[in-house]
Amino acid sequence: MTGHRVWPAATALAGLLLLVAAAPPAVDYRAPGDETGLPVSYPADMDVAQSDYVEQCGGCHGIKGNAAPADLPNLQGRVGWFMCLPEGRDYLMRLPNIARSRIDDNEQLAALMNFMVFGLGGKSTPAGTKPFTAAEVAVGRTRAFTSVSLIKTRAAIVERVIQKCGAPASLRLMYPQGTSAMPVLAAAGKPPKS
Repeated sequence: MTGHRVWPAATALAGLLLLVAAAPPAVDYRAPGDETGLPVSYPADMDVAQSDYVEQCGGCHGIKGNAAPADLPNLQGRVGWFMCLPEGRDYLMRLPNIARSRIDDNEQLAALMNFMVFGLGGKSTPAGTKPFTAAEVAVGRTRAFTSVSLIKTRAAIVERVIQKCGAPASLRLMYPQGTSAMPVLAAAGKPPKS
């Protein structure tokens, strides 16, 4: 019985790959000499996608993509790695807060995703990565994760990204060691997670 469920998922992923292949070139958010990929003027002077990110995602993931000390993944300099594999790209689109975002315009949500991947992801985003499109967002919204463990799903994808794309082993961590999480946790009297 479970074998029959593979075909719809494979068909959906194949359709998603076709949408990605037709995507326009990415907006380059990278400022000269800035390794993070954030514009020099960010967050003082934001476009709509950047503002949407701050309003919709920044409260948890941090306005510059640094979630520490929250037990959420850092995006800054890391989220782009997910774009090296189709299942990583698909994972990002199917996250509940993305797929069920209050932003109802698919083009606007695609722009937010592109800022997240190309702006916050910076150099972690593989060269030649196609940006998200409104059509891809529309498909992703119909397939939001509902009953899976996001932590286990992320861990499985991260392992494949490390093995197949050369992502750093630190991607396994929610936030890399050496970020501001350690001093904040120590100051709060909480031992850092190992």
